[in-house]
Amino acid sequence: MRQRRNTMSALNSPSASLRTALLALATLTCVPDTASVAVAGEVAAIAARQRSEKKSFTDGEIVEGFLKTAFGAEYHLAGRVDRIRKFDAPVRVFAESDRADRKAQLAKVVADIGKRVQHLDIAMIETNEAANVRVKLVRDRDLFRTISSFYGAEKAREIRTSLDPQCLSGFRKNDNFEIEHSDVILTVDNGDFTFLDCAYEELLQSLGPINDTASVPWTMFNDNVSMGYFDVYDQYILNLLYDPRIKPGMTVAEVRAVLPPVLADVRAWVRRVNDLRE
Repeated sequence: MRQRRNTMSALNSPSASLRTALLALATLTCVPDTASVAVAGEVAAIAARQRSEKKSFTDGEIVEGFLKTAFGAEYHLAGRVDRIRKFDAPVRVFAESDRADRKAQLAKVVADIGKRVQHLDIAMIETNEAANVRVKLVRDRDLFRTISSFYGAEKAREIRTSLDPQCLSGFRKNDNFEIEHSDVILTVDNGDFTFLDCAYEELLQSLGPINDTASVPWTMFNDNVSMGYFDVYDQYILNLLYDPRIKPGMTVAEVRAVLPPVLADVRAWVRRVNDLRE
């Protein structure tokens, strides 16, 4: 999840019984012509971040960020957080909203993630029944009610008090630490930069790296960092997580034992997909 300034880190494992109520969806709003200037400015802000982005990291820097985000959880409801958690099946994303513009942006985010994570099969889907990631796009004023429908009123109040999120995500895992279902809540009325920043972080965290950390300055899983795009450092984290040699349920020690060859292969992939220099 991100905090109110943009987004926050993610939740862990909402029970099915708490995810039954549905809220009215946000209605399509008319945007005045003057908004195009603001949108252009927000897109320019993303481009500026990409131009100044740090893209060269030591093995130690990459491993540190991976271990700090793939293990633990900033806020969790139940279950152990000292094991690798990830999907072990194709990921299918369904967006619930009547905001066609935001759904189109979300589809581009999903496609970008799929392009940059080598061993992750992820795509949008048109029906909720076959989806294992559900994204609810809501107005900011409906956020607390939506959280309540997912997690219950008491937990929602606790989340609002301790985290004050602008968007958030959570997943349900089985006894083998395989993620079975993720829920993502994004607000649609806070500008393009904030929407994209939230969409990337929450979708990526819903895939497993759910722990925010303030000690790694290059990751979007740091509440003091805003990206608006899928940066190179976080591509390293997600590609490490979804390498087939990193399995759900692994401990830190087990992960460290296989990391050297995995990291070598991930470096080659990230370098190629981003056209980075040797």
